[in-house]
Amino acid sequence: MGERGLRLERLEIAREGRRLVALDALIEPGEALTVMGPSGSGKSTLLSVIAGAPPPGFSVAGRVLLDGRDMTALPPEARRIGILFQEELLFPHLSVGANLAFGLRPHVKGRAARRARVERALAEAGLEGMAERDPATLSGGQKARAALMRMLLSEPAALLLDEAFSRLDAALRGQIRALVFDTARREGVPVLQVTHDEADAAAAGGRVVRL
Repeated sequence: MGERGLRLERLEIAREGRRLVALDALIEPGEALTVMGPSGSGKSTLLSVIAGAPPPGFSVAGRVLLDGRDMTALPPEARRIGILFQEELLFPHLSVGANLAFGLRPHVKGRAARRARVERALAEAGLEGMAERDPATLSGGQKARAALMRMLLSEPAALLLDEAFSRLDAALRGQIRALVFDTARREGVPVLQVTHDEADAAAAGGRVVRL
């Protein structure tokens, strides 16, 4: 069994010869690493590189390894890395339940088993009975919880958070943050979050890197 966790091995991101990001870190299962910095410092680009979709115009050196596997040359769909953005990005043409079912991995077979997994996830997120609802009828907090559960149902081996809590009101922010970080700790999922918010960093409870 190789090393567990998300390793950023001498990862460097540059644009037009100017180095924006240089990280050498291991994020262990259930641990969170927070990257902070002003707009334009390369935070979101870092997440894009780890997810396997670097934007054009940037040069990347170093490697991304997940549980000992070199991910550097793999396409995004082969990486099993979940991303949570500040926008909820639920599919508007699918019901809430169908949105969550979209996240299920192929090994969950049979309609009854898949429906049971979706119903359990909705209950965990405080969204019982909302499987048939149109996402447009949900509040902002409900959408955030549905998007989180869809992502968790995909059983990600690592989780990236891109200012994921910034659009939630103060009361909800603490609740959704706790749900994310508690779940990651319980499931042993390494988390890398980028944020402007010191409270996000405090909630994550791990190391903080400033760009």
